[in-house]
Amino acid sequence: MFIRQTLAIILSESLLMASLPGAVSAQTDATQPAPPPVVEQTPDQLQQLVAPIALYPDELVAEVLAAATYPTQVVEADRWLQDHKSLQGQQLANEVDKQSWDSSIKALTEFPSVLANMDKNLSWTSSLGDAYVNQQQDVMNAVQVMRQRADKTGNLKSNSQQKVQKQGSTIVIEPAAPDVVYVPMYDPWLVYGPPVVAWPGWYAYPGLYVATPGISFGIGFGLGFFGGVGWGWHHWGCDWGHRTVIVNHTTYISHSTTIVNRNNFYNRNNFYHGRAGFGGGAHGFAPRGPVPGTRSGAFSGFNHGGVTRGFSSGGRASIGGSHGGGFHGGGGFRGGGGHR
Repeated sequence: MFIRQTLAIILSESLLMASLPGAVSAQTDATQPAPPPVVEQTPDQLQQLVAPIALYPDELVAEVLAAATYPTQVVEADRWLQDHKSLQGQQLANEVDKQSWDSSIKALTEFPSVLANMDKNLSWTSSLGDAYVNQQQDVMNAVQVMRQRADKTGNLKSNSQQKVQKQGSTIVIEPAAPDVVYVPMYDPWLVYGPPVVAWPGWYAYPGLYVATPGISFGIGFGLGFFGGVGWGWHHWGCDWGHRTVIVNHTTYISHSTTIVNRNNFYNRNNFYHGRAGFGGGAHGFAPRGPVPGTRSGAFSGFNHGGVTRGFSSGGRASIGGSHGGGFHGGGGFRGGGGHR
């Protein structure tokens, strides 16, 4: 009898111990906050998002959309370029190639004004990347809608800088020359006809915007030494048939851990940890606290303009100002476009 009672006690304790990990795990899971639902943006909101880049050549649109999914690397790369202005040509391409950035970020180092604009308008960049990851085809559709609007106003035409082709309902934009890329300068809130609502706090980056409804062009960026690297210009494009970005003839897939992808992961809590330059990182520029009323995205804690621009400037003097309906930064390309 005693032996049977002892065995029963031991068995009961064993069962209890075996059930504890599951209970603890269930309790732990219950305390984890559920990922917030990703709210899809409307066609009008997406058109507002893509307005600043919709008239870029297809390859540059592809690079920007892909790079926007890596907002931390956008900041890092822009700062890196400003700290290495002495690098030129092949030396610059070689040093960029050594960096651990995504290939899209490396590709944008050839267009420093575009990269700097993404840094200055960081909340817009983050929202663009968030939208592309979660509404890829909708974003690509929005690009085509905006191109069609610009075409109807007579602002989108072929010239010595770009070649505009219509393929059915699709509008393709390519450089006029195979070895030189011109980034169009335009007011993204006026060039499409009836004014598009400006992104709140938009910073008009000098050299990319003009205070007219039309399109202008600055100095061309020679592909030069960047053409031969694996992440260079000719490796990028837009597959309009499938409404996706392509790199090296395959669909581009972002592996960013800072942008929400409802189908793969929820990792916003890791955004400021383990990244150079964030939250006590190498460069020491820490994020500010949340600001109510901002959009979703990795930088949803930043407002659209002042806070983001203050963060992005990193102590450097800002040129130009916020878009207020009348002021637009002007000037030529930064960083000596031409043949770098």
